[in-house]
Parts: sequence; C-alpha cells; structure tokens
Amino acid sequence: MAQPDLPTATGSSRAGHVPDLQLREVTKRFSEVVALDQVSLDIERGEFVTLLGPSGCGKTTTLRIVAGFEAQTAGAVSIRGERVDGVPPYRRNVNTVFQSYALFPHLSVFDNVAFGLRVKALPGAEVRRTVGQALDQVRLGGFDRRRPHQLSGGQQQRVALARALVNQPAILLLDEPLGALDLKLRKEMQLELKRVHREVGITFIYVTHDQEEALTMSDRIAVMDAGRVVQLGSPREIYEQPHTTFVANFVGVSNLVPGDIRDRTARSAIIELAGGWRLAKALQRPPSAGQKVLVAVRPEKVRVASPERGLHGRLEDFVYLGSRVTLVVRLTGDRLLHVEDSATQLGNGAGRIGEAVSVEWDEADCLVFDAARGERIE
Repeated sequence: MAQPDLPTATGSSRAGHVPDLQLREVTKRFSEVVALDQVSLDIERGEFVTLLGPSGCGKTTTLRIVAGFEAQTAGAVSIRGERVDGVPPYRRNVNTVFQSYALFPHLSVFDNVAFGLRVKALPGAEVRRTVGQALDQVRLGGFDRRRPHQLSGGQQQRVALARALVNQPAILLLDEPLGALDLKLRKEMQLELKRVHREVGITFIYVTHDQEEALTMSDRIAVMDAGRVVQLGSPREIYEQPHTTFVANFVGVSNLVPGDIRDRTARSAIIELAGGWRLAKALQRPPSAGQKVLVAVRPEKVRVASPERGLHGRLEDFVYLGSRVTLVVRLTGDRLLHVEDSATQLGNGAGRIGEAVSVEWDEADCLVFDAARGERIE
C-alpha cells in the first residue's frame, strides 16, 4: 500500500516531540464500503482519549487497526514514532480490553493476569510481584485464587484490566469494556478506570457510543461519523461548542429550532424563530438576510417564560428524574422542545399536560447553525 509522509494532523508538532499514537490519512474499505475515510489523529502520551460515535461510524475499526487486528487499506499508523504497518498484534506495544473480558475460565485470577508474563518466560518471583501490583491497582488484592465464575461482572472486568496492564503497554485499547454491566456498576467502573488511568499514567484509547461515559472519563473526545473524525476536543468543548448539528445532537440533548435571518449588522443578526420570537445574536460573520438557520440550545439553558415572551407552545409531557425535571413542550409548528431544571425549580410550576406554556433563553446560551450544511456559524 502507499506509504504517506507523516505531517502533523492535529496541530504543529514541537521539534523532537513524538505522540504515543499517530494516524495519518488512515482509510479502510470493506469491498465497496468505506469504514474509515482518511482519518488523521495525534494522541499524546498519558492521555485518555475516547472515540465516540454511533454504531457503524468507524470507531471500533480504528481501534482494531491500531491493535493490528485489521490492516488499513491506505494511510499510516505509528506508535511512539515507529511505523507499525504490517506489524502483527503480538509485536505491537499495545494491549486490548474487550467487552467480553475474554478470561480463561479454567484459570485462577492470578493465572489469568500472569498469562502474558509467563509467555515472556519471566522469572517466577517477578511474575508474582508484578501480578500482585496489578491486582492491587484494580483493587482485587486477595482475589488471586478465585476463578472467573466466582466473580461479579465488575470484578471480571477488573481482572481483564489487570491482565492488560501487567505487560506495561505503551497504549491500552478499551473496546466498550463496560457495555455488559448494569447502569450503577457501569458508573462505578467509570470512576475506577479514571483512577487507574491517573495512577498508571499510560495512554488509554477508549471506544464507546455512550456520550455520558465519554464526557465523564475523557481528556479529549474524538466524535466520529461515517468513517471520519468530525470534531476533536475536550469534553467541555465538545458539549458547549459543537461544530455541527450532528455533534450537538449526538453529545447530550440539543433543542434545534428553525429560524430565518431577518436583519444583520457587521457583528450581529436578528433571527426570527418559528412562532415569531425574534432573537438578537452576536456573530462574527452574520449570514445574509433570508438565510435559514437552526438555533441550538441545551435543555438546561431554557426556562419557562411569561406568556407574552419567548416561544409559545403546550406542555406535552412532564418527566420526573429525582433531582431534576424535564418538561417537553410542543411548540407552534409541531416541534418538540425540552426544558430541564432542578425539581425544586420546575416541580411546583410545571403546569398541567396540555396547558399553554412559553419558553425562552439568553442569547449567549445558544449557537447558530447553517440549516442546509449543518455547520456552525461563528
């Protein structure tokens, strides 16, 4: 396959600086299907980076190419500055934790974790010391004689994590490892993974379709769609400054309200939203009058307004979530809009299903997107 040069994909590299992982224009085709489309990505040493996206977006294919389980059709993969194209998985300085755990059922916890070390023919004393340290890191000290069937799902996942860490890889790859756990245990394991990552200090690359999981654990998130990385940034950047309507909709919940540009100045625009509410929005490059836009606002930024203000509609539903409440409002024009606040704020003044309700938000709390392209207007 063609071997491209290795320019910087995500910013200018410092002289002599080598990221733990570099992907350069990596493409993967399965017959006529393009699973990855010229993906370029730099991941720094010690980062926790999550590949986030819907099923079929290419995130697991990316992980498998890094691990060596799949060969890319084009492009280059480098680990700590060394090209690994064509290098088999067992010779790459990475380990993978799978959703299925893949533990040996007939071996004890100790022997499962020690398996890779014994393949390397390390001395017995070193194996015992290293396995003990790994089990302590995942808080399974004292569980070394148990078999996998004697452990809970969370404990089995910790064994799989210890087995991957014990070989001290440059990069740990995690392919939806918490997907088989119940919600409470999954949240507990998210915090455990963050703790382990901080303590061991190696690079974690995590694959998930769970937005909350990605926001909770990651240093940076690469949002993927149709085989491409559509946005890369910190959890706060991804959530608060999405580049496209896809990212705004996929990461968390966004209300997308259609509107038209009615007037503009050099640095602002008047947007008329469906239902007649006019909103002034500061923009560096305001679009021309008449252009159709989408205004995106998170549910927690929306509030119930007095009847003469904002957008008008009727209360469609009232969802109680313990500490928080979500109102679902059907706006004029038959579009649903979500309002979220604390139960004490909305619980007593929510009204009855079917009653008229008005909503509004501050200009600074919304983003404007081109309706046709789905790209943000700065």
